[in-house]
Amino acid sequence: MTGTDFADWLRGRSDELLQALVAARPELVTPVPAHIDGLAARASSPSAIGRALDRLDRFTLAVLETLALRPGPADRGTLLPLLRRAVPADHDDKAVASALDAALDVLTTRALVYGTADALLPAPGVAEALEPPASLGPPAAEVFRHHPPERLDVLLGDIDPAYEGGGHTDGGHTDGGRPARERLAALLADAATVARLVGEVSPQAQTALNELVWGPASGRLPNARREVDAASAQSPIEQLLARGLLGATGEETVALPREVALVLREGRVHRDLSPGPPALEGSVRDQDLADRTAAGQAFTFVRMVEELCELWSVDPPGVLRAGGLAIRDLRRTAQLLDLPEWAAGLVVEVAHAAGLVAAGEGEWLPTGGYDGWRIKATEDRWAVLADAWAAMERAPGLIGERDDRDRPMNALHPDLRRPGAAQTRARALAVLESAPPGLAPTPESVLARLAWEQPRRRPALRDRLVRFALREAEHIGVTGLGVPSSHGRAVARGDGAAAGLLGPLLPEAVDHVLLQADLTAVAPGPLTTDLGRRLALMADVESKGAATVYRFSEQSVRRALDAGHSADDLLTVLERHSATPVPQPLRYLVTDVARRHGRIRVGTASAYIRCDDPALLDEVLADKRAHLLRLRRLAPTVLASKTSRAALVDSLRAMGYAPVAESLEGDVVVARADARRTEGQLAARVTANTAPDPEVVAAAVRAMRAGDSRRRPVEAPEGQVPRSPATATISALQDAIRQGSRVWIGYLDSQGHATSRILEPARMEGGYLTAYDETRATVHRFALHRITGIAEIGR
Repeated sequence: MTGTDFADWLRGRSDELLQALVAARPELVTPVPAHIDGLAARASSPSAIGRALDRLDRFTLAVLETLALRPGPADRGTLLPLLRRAVPADHDDKAVASALDAALDVLTTRALVYGTADALLPAPGVAEALEPPASLGPPAAEVFRHHPPERLDVLLGDIDPAYEGGGHTDGGHTDGGRPARERLAALLADAATVARLVGEVSPQAQTALNELVWGPASGRLPNARREVDAASAQSPIEQLLARGLLGATGEETVALPREVALVLREGRVHRDLSPGPPALEGSVRDQDLADRTAAGQAFTFVRMVEELCELWSVDPPGVLRAGGLAIRDLRRTAQLLDLPEWAAGLVVEVAHAAGLVAAGEGEWLPTGGYDGWRIKATEDRWAVLADAWAAMERAPGLIGERDDRDRPMNALHPDLRRPGAAQTRARALAVLESAPPGLAPTPESVLARLAWEQPRRRPALRDRLVRFALREAEHIGVTGLGVPSSHGRAVARGDGAAAGLLGPLLPEAVDHVLLQADLTAVAPGPLTTDLGRRLALMADVESKGAATVYRFSEQSVRRALDAGHSADDLLTVLERHSATPVPQPLRYLVTDVARRHGRIRVGTASAYIRCDDPALLDEVLADKRAHLLRLRRLAPTVLASKTSRAALVDSLRAMGYAPVAESLEGDVVVARADARRTEGQLAARVTANTAPDPEVVAAAVRAMRAGDSRRRPVEAPEGQVPRSPATATISALQDAIRQGSRVWIGYLDSQGHATSRILEPARMEGGYLTAYDETRATVHRFALHRITGIAEIGR
């Protein structure tokens, strides 16, 4: 069958089946083809076929490979015994037959297989996209394509005792005019001949051959094209080369001919084939306990993100010139959050993906979205973070590793972006969601399941991304004790129910603390958002656990005063939210720091110091530590310095004073934690199976049907064929593909004659344009270098 037959087969499908095709392969209607022939052209392009193959599970892909290896059409009855031989005996025949029916239904629905039930064929381009199928090597005709006729004569003489030789021509023909490579391929496909040849070689050569049978079917060999025959062969590899059981495909590469491998596989195309996915394995734990553990992790993760944003509000780290967060800033952040560096990197990356922090004015700052996020309920805040983590096309697990140029990969750096990371994470979450309640799947069983579901994905990168995802899921609270939590399953489904499931599992927030005489406050549980923010402003976290211990110090109280609060404000908050009276030492600390706070004011001269008490300024001038500030008295109550205002404030505080900064107008500069914000952007949600809108699918099918009904042969325009520069031609073709428009091109045929064509371009890749040729009424691939020019034409 031809591409035209394939288009006719598609045209004969019902609207419901075409809608199922578009839903399974949405890239085929981006943009919508003008008619069914355009759909056939697009479905046959290498990139579209590659995407469709990547979505097939191992058994369905094996069915397609088995069909592609057949010399002609096949039916279900032909395929079933071939597949049954590859399936272990513990699977009954009924299960294999049922799996085959399901696989053929998927393949025909996705237009990877077409034809009638008793004459099924791979769709155009599928066999080429599958190369090499089932880990087989190239056919013998391809392996021995570059062997000279004389060498083929010697090889055929060693393989076939009845061969007389001497009848070759420059085209590699043997006696009777039969092509030598065809005769060689026929001999190597004969089971008796292969068995005899294998019996002639040494056990070592047989061992080497067996290692290639199930793939990979090629290897490296120095001087692979050496001339050797059965009599002169010495090493095991030379014995195989002399009998055509191996063939040189390059100067240093050899391959096992496909015909030989199929014979040695004894009627099987695949080795161990399972008609269903492998079962998840792991330990079984109590689901309720896992849910509560995951909820605790979720609560902690939310607080870590909140603490990060508060820290960066006051002291934002800089943005590296190439983008990202410096290693020293990540280490400092990890130390302040009391987390390992990888976990701190995850917090930073998720906060960025959720749109809570972003780069602004050369620094990493919280965004305006953070202010709205922090007032939400804890479960709603976690849902935002979990969805952002699931959606981000970045790999936080790579932070700290070296790139191809041996440079460390920084958090928030563009190099952490990995195309497919979100899809891989979504697939891993989908596997976790399918686990029975209480099962903690092992990473190996999750990887085995994904390897069965998507065998064509790149294993090395996929396996690493999956392991990262499982570790991150535990830290974020998607899993608990390795068991998928109820709210984590909702994240995997993407149904928006995560917050509702998490809420009842979270500990109830408390609005009080226990103040103690040693200048500490004990929070007996998670604090309300408002109290937590207020307490974090006036005290530092000393320890975490079932209860959180905060410590008050002169520096922490001054921080609250710098934020615009007075001593009365602080004491009022403590009295309102303390289950015990405010201890006298804490009251003294607050009032003493407040009494000294602001007596010295710093402005810009470069900077100046202003104080209503001249004696205090005398004390500052007399302090030996002040000589680096280069102070000069301008008036009894004013000192000037060439140091910046910020540096002057920090230096005076280091000397034991409590200055405040003031503006040019003389007002106190309030250091609010939420004063500095930048803009951020939230990542889009990605799920394992993103299906297009059914209404859009139906509309696309209607449009293609309508285009089919309007089609009729067209005549190419008369006159000079279009001519234009190559760059302009390529650009115009790209525009036509995006817009789905028709174009008029000039094209040189195989004899070099210029012809006019009216095309509807579908794909452009690998130096070729795939398009529907309206002047020939067929889908054709055009070599770009033969297109002389392009001109627009009406639709």
